[in-house]
Amino acid sequence: MQGIGGYFLRAVDPAALSAWYRDCLGLDADDNGLWHQTAGPTVFATFEPDTDYFGSRNQQTMLNFRVRDLDAMLAQLRAKGADVAAQTQDMAGVGRFGWVTDPAGNRIELWQPT
Repeated sequence: MQGIGGYFLRAVDPAALSAWYRDCLGLDADDNGLWHQTAGPTVFATFEPDTDYFGSRNQQTMLNFRVRDLDAMLAQLRAKGADVAAQTQDMAGVGRFGWVTDPAGNRIELWQPT
């Protein structure tokens, strides 16, 4: 295996949800959804079924994006009216975390690695 090749989301309005990821998070994907991301670490982790970490218990997976500047990204999202969690979390030796919920109700984690 070489890495993660894609992440797929169901949406009532796929074009609108794709536009939100582009306009709010800056995810610059082409018409086929192809996005050339910056190389870096990827975490693959499993959680207990009753975790609250993903937000809603109905959400089975959570997408995590690496960001250069968490505070700037959270400010950008708030300026665009996104549903940003008030709290952030610092994890020694790992980095800082924040969360936003997309218009389809999916909680997304934002990670500024150490």
